[in-house]
Amino acid sequence: MELMVLLNALVTRLLFVLHSLIGVWRVTAVKKEPKYWLLALLNLLLCLETGLTLKFKQGRGYKWFSPAIFLYLICTVPSLWLLEIHHGTQYCGNEPGAVQMNVSNQDFNQSRESSHGSDGIDHHIIQTAKVFVNQLSTICETVWTLALHQTFLLLLVVGRWLLPIGVEITRDQLSQLLLMFVGTAADILEFASETLDIEDVRKNYALINAILAVWTWSMLQFPLDLAVQHIGCKPTTSTRRIPSLLLCRYSAELWNIGVSLFIQDGPFFIVRSILMGHFRIFNQMLVFFTAKNILVVTLQLYRLAVITLDFRATILQKSRKGEVSCCPCEPYEASTHATADQRTEFVAFPPKEESQTPSEDQ
Repeated sequence: MELMVLLNALVTRLLFVLHSLIGVWRVTAVKKEPKYWLLALLNLLLCLETGLTLKFKQGRGYKWFSPAIFLYLICTVPSLWLLEIHHGTQYCGNEPGAVQMNVSNQDFNQSRESSHGSDGIDHHIIQTAKVFVNQLSTICETVWTLALHQTFLLLLVVGRWLLPIGVEITRDQLSQLLLMFVGTAADILEFASETLDIEDVRKNYALINAILAVWTWSMLQFPLDLAVQHIGCKPTTSTRRIPSLLLCRYSAELWNIGVSLFIQDGPFFIVRSILMGHFRIFNQMLVFFTAKNILVVTLQLYRLAVITLDFRATILQKSRKGEVSCCPCEPYEASTHATADQRTEFVAFPPKEESQTPSEDQ
């Protein structure tokens, strides 16, 4: 096993565990009940996954799915749920979002004086750390919750970058995936912060749970790599069916459209429409982002129509040449480094071995 692969696998999972433990600590500090430390036991799943990955995959990732990212979601999402439900019980100063962290010199002087005559500098470091942790607890709850949301989404992107990749995904595909995740994370953070900060929403417990459920649903796209990987296709009887051919050739594009319609922009649009239509909640940002969701959904449907028409044109072109049963299932970006004329020829005229397969079956 390569040393860098081992270090990346361990360091990334260690960051996941530390962030999850910080979230559990905030829940116990807010609820003032030690029983919430039991949420930290969820990290045992991540430790188990680490051992299995190091043993069977030599620290590298899996095809289409990242168990480490998925288990990180399981470890962190419950803490954020509890913090959001318990939101807004602490005063945050005159300015919204102000951080109430006043580390006084007196506290550090006291810790420095108490260190004399004991264990010297080691005791001073421990006392300083205790003072710093106590001052962290004075940061208002809303700022803590927002900071955990932000660092959570950043760690999802950075962690996916640091995790060793498998043989099924290239670095070019990983870079595309990370760029998509950055935009996705920004939209999800905006949805959670913008809707949950509305005063009328905070008064409705059922509405908070519904928004958090949609937020959790949107997070499930992060462990999957289908946005940049195509599903393999062999010219069998089942893959000669039109839906299978369409899915085989445009699998990555169809996955992106499906994520937008059913996991992100579609559910976000439904939630915002309910807020405005049923609960009569209106503000400038809510109207703007609702219009943005409508535009994205419309463009994705337009993209789906373009893909369908392009695929239909390819099938009709083959039918005129007597190649109806051939499999035009090469990935859409299969020859990204070829010229436009070469790609057209590649789609229109499949290899001779594939064109002879139907006649041999007959």
